Order: sequence, then C-alpha cells, then structure tokens
Amino acid sequence: MNGELVVLYIEDNADIREVTEFALEHEGFTLVSCANGQDALDKAPELRPDLILLDVVMPGLDGPTTLQKLREFPHLAETPAIFMTAIIQPVEIEQLLAMGARGVIGKPFDPLTLNNEIRTLIQGDYG
Repeated sequence: MNGELVVLYIEDNADIREVTEFALEHEGFTLVSCANGQDALDKAPELRPDLILLDVVMPGLDGPTTLQKLREFPHLAETPAIFMTAIIQPVEIEQLLAMGARGVIGKPFDPLTLNNEIRTLIQGDYG
C-alpha cells in the first residue's frame, strides 16, 4: 500500500493538525482534516477515505463516539481506523482496539516516522 492514501483526519488541536498534515501530505497522503467529530460526521456522506485517523480526547464528540457514529455509514463501516492519543495506558489501548481500531499512535509522535507507522498499521504488519 505505497500509493496515495485518502485519510479522514479528526483532531481538535490546530497545532497537532498542522504538524500531521505537513508530515503526511509530503508522503503520499491526502488529508481531509476536521477540527471535531461533528465536522467529520457532516463531511462523511461524501467521503470515501482509505483510513480514519482520529484523536481520542476532543470536546463535544470524543474519538470513540465519533468512530462509532462514522461506522453507521455503510461505506465507512469497514474503513481502517487508527487513534492518536496522549493517553497510552494499556487498558485504554485495549478498549480502543476492541472497538476495531487497527492501532493506537501515541502523542507526541515523530513526524518523520508517522507515515511508516500508519502504513504498517494499515497493512496489519505488526512484526
């Protein structure tokens, strides 16, 4: 999966959003960025992303709730999802994975390796 990937990216922190966009858009990703879960739900009917990348802790709809609501759209029901969060306690990671996430990327993340980390998780190549 080395080609262009379209990513629905949901992150409430503008600075983190900017760093992520910069890191990924130069590595073959096209990001549709949303500042919150409701924004993502509003855009979802027209989107056909290859990946949903989202923050966990956000005002309004948090990441897990946003993902559950996105999954209600038939065309997004099986789209791979990866959470990005500063909360990387094992119990929280287990809960996010149990929701069907492909993985959890801790914040702060390394912008130089973020694209490889995402591609590895999407491919399911954990080892």
